[in-house]
Amino acid sequence: MNFQRSSGILLHPSSLPGPYGIGDLGSQALRFVDWLAAAGCKLWQTLPLGPTGYGDSPYQCFSAFAGNPYLIAPDELFADDLLTQVDLDEMRAAFESDDSSTRLKLDFGRLIPQKLNLLRKAFSTYQSAPERLRAPFEIFCAENAPWLEDFALFMALKEAHGGNAWSAWPEALRSREPAALSEAKKELAESVERYSFYQFLFFKQWGKLHAYANERGIQVIGDIPIFVAYDSADVWIHPELFFLDEAGTPTVVAGVPPDAFSATGQLWGNPLYDWSAHKKEGYAWWVARIRASLNLVDILRLDHFRGFAGYYEIPAGQPTAEHGRWVPGPGADFFRVVEETLGRKGHSLPIIAEDLGLITPDVIELLKALNFPGMKVLQFAFSGPDNPFLPHNYISNCVAYTGTHDNDTAAGWYAAASQTEKDFAQRYLGVDGHDFAWDLIRAVWKSVAVFAITPLQDVLGLGSEARMNFPGKPGGNWEWRMSEPDFRADLAAGLRDLNWLSNR
Repeated sequence: MNFQRSSGILLHPSSLPGPYGIGDLGSQALRFVDWLAAAGCKLWQTLPLGPTGYGDSPYQCFSAFAGNPYLIAPDELFADDLLTQVDLDEMRAAFESDDSSTRLKLDFGRLIPQKLNLLRKAFSTYQSAPERLRAPFEIFCAENAPWLEDFALFMALKEAHGGNAWSAWPEALRSREPAALSEAKKELAESVERYSFYQFLFFKQWGKLHAYANERGIQVIGDIPIFVAYDSADVWIHPELFFLDEAGTPTVVAGVPPDAFSATGQLWGNPLYDWSAHKKEGYAWWVARIRASLNLVDILRLDHFRGFAGYYEIPAGQPTAEHGRWVPGPGADFFRVVEETLGRKGHSLPIIAEDLGLITPDVIELLKALNFPGMKVLQFAFSGPDNPFLPHNYISNCVAYTGTHDNDTAAGWYAAASQTEKDFAQRYLGVDGHDFAWDLIRAVWKSVAVFAITPLQDVLGLGSEARMNFPGKPGGNWEWRMSEPDFRADLAAGLRDLNWLSNR
């Protein structure tokens, strides 16, 4: 796909400000879109939008198709007559200690029970009142039945079993015996409908927000994690597509081997795909996943792209990622089938390939064959003039970032960098480092990269306290939120001027 030279901001909706404990898809999201437009930016990049599970990570979701109900905006539910002003006031009161003039922080432990209680109230009201939503809800359920029915049952069963993973359910449910599923659907019919209703609300609100962005000339970049969580509807519904034993336990899991950053590697633990089984069915599950994702966003960032060329396989039960092996992935055949099945034969999918980490010749060849733009992260660049992440080594068919959600902020990186790195960065950029975040932004914007993107934290010049994720750290991630005063007109004006100067 031929992308047009442009720029954008990386910000997950959960990081937006607001009085309800988490950023959502309501008025503050619309305000952020307006701020982007005022800044002359044409891209908004988010993290995965799925329902978060273990560790609250958007990369460990209960479904590859569903939306995150925690992002549903209470004010929009009030506008739909599903909540009362009292409901909103009570939700605000639960988070009233959060001072909107200071840095907000997302507290999932406080948020989740409060938000689920609010959504239950909305569903209860729907059951007894708003007939005008019934037809749209039924249409939504019919259109999304291939994934929605099983997902809603999965969530209802998790709830009925105290939130336990599906592997801890009774055998008849684990193995999806038809009689057991039929009985569960009857017993849990109301819960199934409730979880379906949450999805209806999410997609209704997201569709409104996405259309609003497109109307203002802004495309949304979404994110597809290559792997899915073991405790997900996807693995429960399609065990034949993963390397599982007869008991449904993974035999091999995902990760990456030891490197300069980790002596024991990274043990992610996700179940690995049985790519031969996927190929036999024409990659139908993946085709459906990508189709659904492209209905949600305009461009996809494909996480861990190298896994399609070759992935690291670790025997289940290993305490670290030290003992594993590289196994060939599905390669170009997979993308050929996806393109043809989606009616895009001869036209590249609108995909950005996350090609960071250990990149071997087979990955480079696959990326070149597919003509997807790869990623360049300027924070990684300051080791010497031959570093591929320095702007003079870019090609136009790439996406340049100051940093990503997995990096420290630019200011945080600079504060912790070695003196050698700081000296090289200052010499290369021709700066004194007093405003390093914007030094990186200017360098990325003026590069030849077709897209230039920066996390909002770097626009704000924030330090390590605003870091979104620290890979390998089990808790305390995904919590950063912007505050209302961060919608600064001077920063939008600065970006607009930079976009004009750099022809973005």
